[in-house]
Amino acid sequence: MKNRNLQILSFTLVVVMLGFGIIIPILPFYVEHFGGGGMAMGLLMSAFSIAQFIFSPIWGGLSDRYGRKPILMIGILGNAISHIMFAVSTQLWMLVAARFIGGILSSATLPTAMAFISDSTSEKERGGGMGIIGAAMGVGMVLGPGIGGMMGGMSLSAPFYLAAALSVVSLLLIWVFLPESHAAENRTSHEVRIKGPQIGEMFRALTGPIGFLLILAFLHNFALTNFEGIYGFYAQKRYDYDEQTVGLILTIIGLVSAIVQGGLTGMLSKRLGDEWIIQGSLFFSVFGFAAMIFPETLPMVISAAGFFMLTNAMLRPGVSSLISKKTDIGQGAAMGLNNAFMSLGRIVGPLWAGAALDWNLNYPFITGAVIMLIGFVASLFFLPQASPPQTNPQNQ
Repeated sequence: MKNRNLQILSFTLVVVMLGFGIIIPILPFYVEHFGGGGMAMGLLMSAFSIAQFIFSPIWGGLSDRYGRKPILMIGILGNAISHIMFAVSTQLWMLVAARFIGGILSSATLPTAMAFISDSTSEKERGGGMGIIGAAMGVGMVLGPGIGGMMGGMSLSAPFYLAAALSVVSLLLIWVFLPESHAAENRTSHEVRIKGPQIGEMFRALTGPIGFLLILAFLHNFALTNFEGIYGFYAQKRYDYDEQTVGLILTIIGLVSAIVQGGLTGMLSKRLGDEWIIQGSLFFSVFGFAAMIFPETLPMVISAAGFFMLTNAMLRPGVSSLISKKTDIGQGAAMGLNNAFMSLGRIVGPLWAGAALDWNLNYPFITGAVIMLIGFVASLFFLPQASPPQTNPQNQ
């Protein structure tokens, strides 16, 4: 695969995730400006995930039929449109509409970019290509909150215009320089049905060898959005932090997550095994959520948030890794189910967290701690059954 193509795809995903990250520290100030509370905040976070859950598999099917390049262009153009809609919104329902439209259209980018890499690389090169794409997404998520917080201090709408402008640049790069990777003779015919989320398959998978792991994928994302979905609103209400401070905290959290996932997860997984990673993360996450309740000063808040992410960062890759090892339905299908259950957690979690925040500022974190404790206790009983004992690493 040509480096130029990979660079264009990487830049595209940096832009998409940058736009997602930019929103997080600014959203609570938008919500408050339009008279909304925690429930409105949760709805805005969920709207994006609902659209992604429904439309991601549809876009993947359309890219098989019509090619990768036009679907990528639709995705990045939709990203620009949704940010402009957000910037010019004057009512709360317009914010929700912008988020939902953004989820519908921008969800075309990730599955299509991964399909482009699959078209363009050998099996030996594919892991490296996917890793670069993952790193690009991580860069966007780390930089986004900081940029959003900094520019939000000048104008709440300024970060959205920046994200839209970068999307237009990416659109032009794709249009002019990116070739089509999916040859016409390899495309699916119009007789092949384009499918959305496979709800029946999701329920059937719960009785299979990865069923408990899929439940953990849902629980973890449900619990994590009790932090991510409302933290900006929480920090504003409890500490009266401005956009820059919220952006700083979220940037530090992103850096911790990137360092842990990039530097520690692989090493500890080889040494301890995925089961130990999962159970250890669940156990310490109880204390990570609890730690968020007590800080009073900014250094303590940053330390607690960093500890929270340290305890949570390895759980998602641990669960995904074990699912890929224990599945009996194929890697693509298993990862699709994993993403579906994670998306469900990101849909339900913010709605609950927003409602809980309106009742009591600490309830979302208490909820997260309880869910992690339930997951840990359940893992002691069900994880061994869900994953047969691994062979000795020395023999692998």
